[in-house]
Amino acid sequence: MSNKFLSLFLLSNVLIILDQFSKRWIQAYIPENHSLPLIDGFFSLTHIRNPGVAFGIFASSTSSVKIPLFIIFSIIAIGAILVFFYQTPNDHRMTLTGLILLFSGAIGNLIDRIMYQEVVDFLDFYFGDLHFPAFNIADSCITIGVGLLFIDLFQRDRDLRRMQAESRTKSGQ
Repeated sequence: MSNKFLSLFLLSNVLIILDQFSKRWIQAYIPENHSLPLIDGFFSLTHIRNPGVAFGIFASSTSSVKIPLFIIFSIIAIGAILVFFYQTPNDHRMTLTGLILLFSGAIGNLIDRIMYQEVVDFLDFYFGDLHFPAFNIADSCITIGVGLLFIDLFQRDRDLRRMQAESRTKSGQ
């Protein structure tokens, strides 16, 4: 097992356990649709169930195929993440970290979909009546992972353009 796969195994297990533990804690100590304000007017732990996908998309759908489709799409996404992870060179640390975070978040939310047919969300940020959609640690992993992949993509694109410009300058001398 190479170092990158050891990193995938160790970090993803820590994140998945943290995600699942936090969700179980919320379920045990905060009744559904109730909040525990931690920073008044800004942040609460709020036990919410999300039967949809990101930000509650498709939450109101009552189709009997919704949950099986979400599970199938999650499994396909996890497979694709693992393929990209395998193909990514060891020295592309930001890409590998982003993929580990995506993998961890996808697994964390997949566990909820299989166990409850919905995802437990609890991190509730707001300002007055303006609420950001509640989310969980798995969602945070996914968001940060995507962010790292975009940053890495733009850095590599910038570096490539800089190298091409330097090459043109040298060949034009």
